[in-house]
Amino acid sequence: MTSRHRSSETPVPSSAELTGARSPSRRSVVKAAAAGAVLAAPLAAALPAAAAGAVPAFLHGVASGDPLPDGVLLWTRVTPTPEAVPGSGTGPDTEVSWVVATDEEFTNIVAKGSVTATAASDHTVKADVRGLAPATDYWFRFSAGPADSPAARTRTAPAADAAVAGLRFGVVSCANWEAGHFSAYRHLAARGDLDAWLHLGDYIYEYGTGEYGTRDTVVRPHAPAHEILTLADYRVRHGRYRTDPDLQTLHATAPVVAIWDDHEIANDTWSGGAENHTEGAEGAWAVRQAAAKQAYFEWMPVRPAIAGTTYRRLRFGKLADLSLLDLRSFRSQQVALGNGEVDDPDRTLTGRAQMDWLKSGLASSDTTWRLVGNSVMISPFAIGSIPAELLRPLAELLGLPKGGLALNTDQWDGYTDDRRELLAHLRANAVRNTVFLTGDIHMAWANDVPHNAATYPLSASAATEFVVTSVTSDNLDDIVKVPEGTVSAIAAPLIRAANRHVHWVDTDRHGYGVLDVTADRTQMDYYVLSDRTDPDATSKWARSYRTRSGTQRVERVYSPV
Repeated sequence: MTSRHRSSETPVPSSAELTGARSPSRRSVVKAAAAGAVLAAPLAAALPAAAAGAVPAFLHGVASGDPLPDGVLLWTRVTPTPEAVPGSGTGPDTEVSWVVATDEEFTNIVAKGSVTATAASDHTVKADVRGLAPATDYWFRFSAGPADSPAARTRTAPAADAAVAGLRFGVVSCANWEAGHFSAYRHLAARGDLDAWLHLGDYIYEYGTGEYGTRDTVVRPHAPAHEILTLADYRVRHGRYRTDPDLQTLHATAPVVAIWDDHEIANDTWSGGAENHTEGAEGAWAVRQAAAKQAYFEWMPVRPAIAGTTYRRLRFGKLADLSLLDLRSFRSQQVALGNGEVDDPDRTLTGRAQMDWLKSGLASSDTTWRLVGNSVMISPFAIGSIPAELLRPLAELLGLPKGGLALNTDQWDGYTDDRRELLAHLRANAVRNTVFLTGDIHMAWANDVPHNAATYPLSASAATEFVVTSVTSDNLDDIVKVPEGTVSAIAAPLIRAANRHVHWVDTDRHGYGVLDVTADRTQMDYYVLSDRTDPDATSKWARSYRTRSGTQRVERVYSPV
């Protein structure tokens, strides 16, 4: 893949471009497909299940995920009868067939099969297709009775030993349905040049209507209206999200690689509970957690590598591997600051087995880059001398206790022994080119990950970290209710002064990232949206940062790839 400048708005191809006599490149074909999906997806999403004129129907789109060199996971949900809506537990068993082809017209079918959709799986189905060629675009669709799903594009990973010139991934996190529209997904889909896209957590939110991040304005109400607690509730909420036309479009354009954070279950989830769970009054935690995880694996094209978790590893030729973390299933309970427990070696964020798996994989990797999908920020974060009028909303955004010290113990900062162990392992084994890709905090960051933040930059950096902002979930200007950029103009310099490993932080804007990987460098291009409440929001490039091979440090780049 060659590097090239891209405008902030990718135009939809003209009819001449779509039908021109010249043989199009892979990227131009994908771009044309994305444009078609942008037009088609809203029509399908606009039909509620109960109003479907013909059944079976595919009202929640199609998706693919977890690409391998020889295969990919395909997903859809079928509505067999008007009454068989998500979470209903009703509806007949329905045979769903699938086909995979090398062309959008399906003239060259290379794989096909069928699976039965049942009420037991909320009529969601997956097909783990193998026997495909590496680094290849494919088209797929599902059928049930007389109904065909929309056609969608996917792509396999490069062969494990392939010399790969470049990779490009969309990167997103934190999409609160009620706070706005998912324009970020639409803009990523319209690019047409993604090998895959990474969702780093908070794909859904669990709160009741108006209870989180709406600031007295519910842009669009979610379903169910109450906080989700049961298996049926989680299924209904996933179903509501999957009616979003922009989300359907992105899923139909490129495979997703997803991990969960806390809101797929409940705010500040830990292994034995959550901040947003009241034992007894809201049922048993074990039952709620199991229900949330079951619905997640039903509705997401994700392979659980370890039963009930999302940690796993994917490889993209010799260029990069991607270690995906589950930082909710095994962690100790979050603690308040000031009592020394954040440094307790008996407390863990990853759990012993996952930590050993991560360390072993990073040390033994023979790829140029070691990417880590990481739901909460690993770089140390101290507040310093931020004015009191900004400290309260910042603490609210980060989930800090009122009057508590300004440090987020839900991040790696609350589990410092785990962080020390991992970074010491990188140093002891001379592991280089480790890049953490992070969500959760609703801000954009470009960080070095220092061995010792107190002495940085005199001490060494162990890795680098690119943090993407939220798709729609509140950030600081939403909380303070001031013009966009006002808070960041004050807070960002103070944050950087107190955290010398932080190269950039944007506390105020919503958007997404595009990660471009070559042998020489890994670069994150940050894009921001004009207005999260506008379904037609525009997108523009904001900043770019890269880490060059062998440096373990971030530097600014003055144009996107």
